[in-house]
Amino acid sequence: MTKRGGRPARRRPPRRGLRALLFALGAIILTGTVALGGLLLVYPRQARGGEGRTFVLEIPAGVGATELAHQLAREGVIDSPWLFAVYLRVTRADEALRDGEVLLGDALRPDEVARRLRHDQDGIPVRVTIPEGWTRFDVARRLEQAGVCDAADFLAATSAPPSGVDAPSAEGYLFPDTYELRTGSDATSVAQRMFRNHRARTEALFEQHADALARLERELAMSRHDVIVLASVVEKEAAVHDERPVIAGVFLNRLRSQTFLPRQRLQADPTVSYGCLAVPEEAPSCASFDGRTITRAMLDDAANRYNTYRHPRLPPGPIANPGLSAIAAVLAPTEHDYLYFVARGGRRHTFSATLEGHNEAVGEYRARQP
Repeated sequence: MTKRGGRPARRRPPRRGLRALLFALGAIILTGTVALGGLLLVYPRQARGGEGRTFVLEIPAGVGATELAHQLAREGVIDSPWLFAVYLRVTRADEALRDGEVLLGDALRPDEVARRLRHDQDGIPVRVTIPEGWTRFDVARRLEQAGVCDAADFLAATSAPPSGVDAPSAEGYLFPDTYELRTGSDATSVAQRMFRNHRARTEALFEQHADALARLERELAMSRHDVIVLASVVEKEAAVHDERPVIAGVFLNRLRSQTFLPRQRLQADPTVSYGCLAVPEEAPSCASFDGRTITRAMLDDAANRYNTYRHPRLPPGPIANPGLSAIAAVLAPTEHDYLYFVARGGRRHTFSATLEGHNEAVGEYRARQP
């Protein structure tokens, strides 16, 4: 078709085709943006459902992101080597990979793994072991000694409980474990890492003993948090592994018993001393506490809200950070009729079902003392 005068007419590109092209380009850009956002914001923070196993891995010198990612997948550190390799490249972590020994685990988030693999991170790597039964005050001192953070900063960071937990502080939720940390770390980040470790390590245990937890809730109105509280008392009272379930059974018997007097009193010495450690200003008897010796005045002091000689049921919160064995002991205690126990030497105890039997055991223990 030509216009008058012999000049050919110009064809205009169809508008529908242009709109379709722009839509397709927009969709590609949006998809890429979402994918990049997921890679940088969601993927790095997805905790891996491992068993909490830690181990030292040797990183070869000059290793590339893809080869390293496959090595980590074989060791159970990550799930998708392709995705982790892409993450290393996008964050440019592949340009700063360390070589040599690196402490890793099977329950770390991708960003934690990447951080451990970099050689340009601030601070010196240090390995810190937190034993079962330590209080947050003990943990704070250990972290300061290792140069990880100031004790005062860590105590401030753990003065409030983890999200979703109704407790006076984070006591009980700083999971006992060996951690690879760095000197000069942020105290809040260290505390949050311990919180996450607690949740990751205890979740399977509570699922395994779901029926037992339901029974405790039904019979004694005990929640999951209450299990942690009682486990902390068991942890402080038991010195050997095989006595934990027996001691847990004693405390649960005291809570259930109609004859044990005063009723529902745990009567646990470590709760008294913890009150003097955590809230010394509340109880007059704590003024003379030397950190070890529990006096008669301390046992009689009702102003100490952690004193389970004077207050029924459980203390206001955990008195230490229990390990898996102590928690399992509360969920699966030894069934017996014991209501009393006393030290007999060798870090072990004598258990009794009656007050008369207990008094006899106490007499025997005192007779053996020099």
